[in-house]
Amino acid sequence: MDNEYYLELSENPVQFENASSVNNVFFDEANKQVFAVRSGGATGVVVKGPEDKSPIAFRMDDKGEVKCIKFSLGNKILAVQRTPKSVDFINFIPDYPHLEFSHECKTKNANVLGFCWTNWNEIVFVTDQGIEFYQVLPDKRTLKMLKSQSINVNWYIYCPETAVLLLSTTVQGSVLQPFAFKNGTMSKMPKFEIELPMVPKPAKLSLSERDIAVASIYGELYVMYLKHHSRSTNSSGAEVVLYHLPREGPCKKTHVLKLNTTGKFALNVVDNLVVVHHQSSQTSIIFDIKLREPDCAMNVHQPVLPARSIHPCKIPLTGPTAAPSQASVPCELYSSTWSVFQPDIIISASEGYLWYLQVKLQPTVNLLQDKGKLMDFLLRRRDCKMVILSVCSQMLEGGEKGNLPVVATVFDKLNQVYKEYLEAEQAYTVAMESGPSRFSNSYKRPVRTQAVIDQSDMYTHVLSAFTEKKDVSHKFIIAVLMEYIRSLNQFQITVQHYLYELVIKTLVQHNLFYMLHQFLQYHVLSDSKPLACLLLSLESTYPPAHQLSLDMLKRLSTANDEIVEVLLSKQQVLGALRFVRSVGGHDNVSARKFLDAARQTNDTMLFYTIFRFFEQRNLRLRGNPAFNPGEHCEEHVAYFKEVFGEQTLMKAATV
Repeated sequence: MDNEYYLELSENPVQFENASSVNNVFFDEANKQVFAVRSGGATGVVVKGPEDKSPIAFRMDDKGEVKCIKFSLGNKILAVQRTPKSVDFINFIPDYPHLEFSHECKTKNANVLGFCWTNWNEIVFVTDQGIEFYQVLPDKRTLKMLKSQSINVNWYIYCPETAVLLLSTTVQGSVLQPFAFKNGTMSKMPKFEIELPMVPKPAKLSLSERDIAVASIYGELYVMYLKHHSRSTNSSGAEVVLYHLPREGPCKKTHVLKLNTTGKFALNVVDNLVVVHHQSSQTSIIFDIKLREPDCAMNVHQPVLPARSIHPCKIPLTGPTAAPSQASVPCELYSSTWSVFQPDIIISASEGYLWYLQVKLQPTVNLLQDKGKLMDFLLRRRDCKMVILSVCSQMLEGGEKGNLPVVATVFDKLNQVYKEYLEAEQAYTVAMESGPSRFSNSYKRPVRTQAVIDQSDMYTHVLSAFTEKKDVSHKFIIAVLMEYIRSLNQFQITVQHYLYELVIKTLVQHNLFYMLHQFLQYHVLSDSKPLACLLLSLESTYPPAHQLSLDMLKRLSTANDEIVEVLLSKQQVLGALRFVRSVGGHDNVSARKFLDAARQTNDTMLFYTIFRFFEQRNLRLRGNPAFNPGEHCEEHVAYFKEVFGEQTLMKAATV
């Protein structure tokens, strides 16, 4: 069962003093900070955030019950709401007076529902009669009104990632009015209405703040509405309705997530997946809005995987009752005291923990049988590379021919992403090389995500180990390699020579020379220098390989000197000499270069053969087998004498 939990709580939660009669706990979604306020702040406030190695601790005068407390971005200014009319501020900027100052909302008879920091010195007051946008001037200890808007407000939700504020308006609360904030400006976005399952008579507030969440999914902003099961509409259960909220243009209903059950739910977004927690069954399900369901209307989604609990975990026991043997106790998952915040935070105020929710990809491999769908799912996840490569290896283990269409589908999905990255990289390079222009600024260097599985990844982690398998038929191995090459060609990706080498080595290992000959003859394996050298090295086991290699090198019309260098570096000294002779260059090549290479092989008979060849050349060209001083072959002559004796040296022909 352990390998089926695809959700888990972060290993190192943020710990804080748990909520009690003397300690109030607040959470700020913008800075992801937990505030523990003891006795209204008089006996201390401790602020902990996920990145803060050292928590912020301070005291403030107890001026009444704290309703809301948040730092501005960068912990520059603290704002505290204690009354329905005003908000208090304390400077935390170094070298500024650490004094408190207060500001009342401007609208008469309005009550402040809360506030949101949109920048280090910009704040929005949300009242039941509208919003007031201010700039805070910490040096003058005052606020300057930037803009205000009158509108009846029931409740509000703020999305810090996009700086969008959502207000619930009208009697039923179902008309939502968004505002966007950027660099001291506030802009009104088009309002939209949430479709309620039923309209009460007489009209009353029917849309609760609990049933709405705002989150960014795949870089787009969505309003998520938890639409509870309605007996009158005969629905099969609750659903989550997603409304897409673009920067420009109207908000539209775009996706429906079918929960197929009823009860209490909570929403998170992790790695672009919508996670729905169900309290009574103590399980969670995940949805991917980019996965299309074949048998559903276009934007109706079923859970990607079967419902599972969050991975059980333990929390440390603290306090005087904690014995060393009982250092930790199981954490009560899906507790009624849990609070869920966007995008991926779960807080237990009663226990004093803040966790990040995380998706584990490995367990999804066994839960999602359709390999094509599994690939679509994995390719969109953050840490997917090693899981995808393990799926590829696992998929090839069966070694069945019937598996090939699945293998082809998976390769095509991987290479589609690989090709898109290569094209983006190329477009960026071209834009940069063309010099500065008004377009080149808009080109960002493409980010290489883990979904980009290139040829070296496949070769290193999947294919090279696969070709070594003894329990898989060689025909299937070759079919898989050719399938991967076909897929690369289909996406017009240049195939790297080491993949062709893998094919050739596999063919040679199983003595399939006729197939090798055909692959080369019909250019299934593309010409390259490394490939030609590999063929040359096969000459002893397959004599025609020599000619195939030479033909390939000539087709490549590579500089002959370079080919000789490549052959010599592979210790193919005789092959290099034959090649030089075949192109008619043997009268001009450096004898020393060949003798050096022959010496390095430690093969004395090879050295003898090469030495003799050049002696004969010298004799033919100059009438004397001896080497000229300019050829710098003295050490090789001495070595020849040492090994074979002076009498073995060729003598100059006597007339």
